[in-house]
Amino acid sequence: MARPRIKDVARHAGVSEKTVSNVINDYIHVSERTRRTVQESIAHLGYRVNLAGRHLRKGRTGIIALVVPELDVPYFAELARHVVREAGERSLTVLIHQSGADREQELTALAGFGSDFVDGIILSPLALTPDDLRRRPGAPPTVLLGELLEEGADHVAIDNEMAAREATEHLIALGRRSVLAVGGRDAPGLGTAEARTRGFRAALSAAGVPYAPASLLPVESFRMSDGAEAVARALNRGVRPDALLCFNDQLALGALRALYDQGLRVPEDVAVIGFDDVEGGRFSVPTLSTVAPDKAAVARTAVQLLQRRIDEAMSSPTGEGSMGSGSPAVLSTQDRVVAHRLVLRESTEGRAGR
Repeated sequence: MARPRIKDVARHAGVSEKTVSNVINDYIHVSERTRRTVQESIAHLGYRVNLAGRHLRKGRTGIIALVVPELDVPYFAELARHVVREAGERSLTVLIHQSGADREQELTALAGFGSDFVDGIILSPLALTPDDLRRRPGAPPTVLLGELLEEGADHVAIDNEMAAREATEHLIALGRRSVLAVGGRDAPGLGTAEARTRGFRAALSAAGVPYAPASLLPVESFRMSDGAEAVARALNRGVRPDALLCFNDQLALGALRALYDQGLRVPEDVAVIGFDDVEGGRFSVPTLSTVAPDKAAVARTAVQLLQRRIDEAMSSPTGEGSMGSGSPAVLSTQDRVVAHRLVLRESTEGRAGR
């Protein structure tokens, strides 16, 4: 059976195609009686709006891309759900792409995958450099997530340095003085790990707690196995921390296992706090204290900024917009910081701290 078209709805309702279009687009100058008649015909015939055609008539595809390093990391999976919801409210479809934290993959995404099938990109980069972001003539509108790499691109993140400082201050306030940072990276750089390490060190310094490079436990990636291995190595060397600041919840959940295997109690012997507030931390034993970014706000802000930039691109004389054409930005780029909070659970507060 052929898909119903506007002219079929118009014939069934006894009105013009223009009237049907006005109802579909919620044009105010349509009587309630006519609106109701058209809506009943739409329901009866099963008519659906052709969003692809609508977008293409406006010079758009109605598709945006969300590019994240790893799809099976819970934080990115939860963030993707929020992005899809926000985009859906704007009749946008989200293409989700995994970059593997590979620079070439991120560059391909930044260039719009070599085609015009996406209107814009929300990108969480790990391997790109500021120069990569400057050298992108003709690239689609882009919003970056995570640490700020380039002032010329719209950007959304939490204040990672402050968040890590607050989490470390919480551990110190519990009387912990031998704190290890799992995933710490004490090097110049603009990445999330570097920012959180700065916050960790600032909290130690403010409390008069000596810092030693050995208090950083580097990891290959931010997965549970990496957290477990890093903590196990430290314990096997004879290191005896009384607290762990883990740079994401996956590392923290792995650390819990390593501590359990060594017969150490959490939080009695070692307090543990993570980052991201993923669902697994709410059901671990003990439940996991964490830094909770407002993931819904990250998604909402990123989609809003990208929609703004897409609209700007479509309204420019070339259709490329200021971001890709090299011309001065009509609308200044935005660096948005969204809220975070400490969520304190059993891994630092004990069972009474729920």
